[in-house]
Amino acid sequence: MRHSSEAIRRELAAGNAALIAYLPLGYPTVEKSLEAARVLAANGVDAFELGFPYSDPAMDGPVIERAVVEALEHGTHLEDLFAVTKSLSDDGIPALSMTYWNPVHWYGVERFSRTFAEAGGAGLITPDLPPEEAAEWVESSDRWDLERVFLAAPSSSDERLKIVSKATNSWIYAASTMGVTGQRGSVDQSARNLVQRCRDAGAPLVCVGIGVSTKKQAREISAYADGVIVGSAFVKLLANPDWERALLDAGALARELKEGTRNTK
Repeated sequence: MRHSSEAIRRELAAGNAALIAYLPLGYPTVEKSLEAARVLAANGVDAFELGFPYSDPAMDGPVIERAVVEALEHGTHLEDLFAVTKSLSDDGIPALSMTYWNPVHWYGVERFSRTFAEAGGAGLITPDLPPEEAAEWVESSDRWDLERVFLAAPSSSDERLKIVSKATNSWIYAASTMGVTGQRGSVDQSARNLVQRCRDAGAPLVCVGIGVSTKKQAREISAYADGVIVGSAFVKLLANPDWERALLDAGALARELKEGTRNTK
């Protein structure tokens, strides 16, 4: 299975929502980020967002920002993204990359699309690339059968959501609250409203992220969204210098969150 949308639809057909994990590529190291992904997949995660480290991560909260800085200090490169994606693809695990646009533009949009597709990558989540400026990416991603995931926020107008829905060929990333990523005590009611507005605008699938960290939150979101995205909660556990303990705790959290997504449809 290559595309994340396939994994999401598989879970929906089984009466569940999908569980999607965000992991910063190269944190704590490239090898350990791959090991962490495999552990999470073995414990219920259905698809991954591999965050490519960027020097100015405007959307990321403090937990992920610290991890990204460490990944950059280790010298994480695009070649590492392709290698880790290939390993996950060989394991049958769908992997998108969540990346700011500059690294893709620098590498060359067509070259990146070809290389990422050949590595078995699912597609890209592009937080700073508006659909109106994505013509080259749309053309290249269609050519190489890559998923395009754009973001929607509670502040997005209905007209804006129609543009985003038309541009995506997979699912929409609905930010549950305004602001940066990070764990929250509760998930804002605006998330439910945003998901419905995305559906009304024609979105094929809608997944909710930013702030999810508990089974209760995962169950709440799974009742109305197609997928639940979790990042900071996993990254925080992986910061533990006792790596074996970190993997055990991350796996346990994945099982707990996956349980929250089951039998919700």
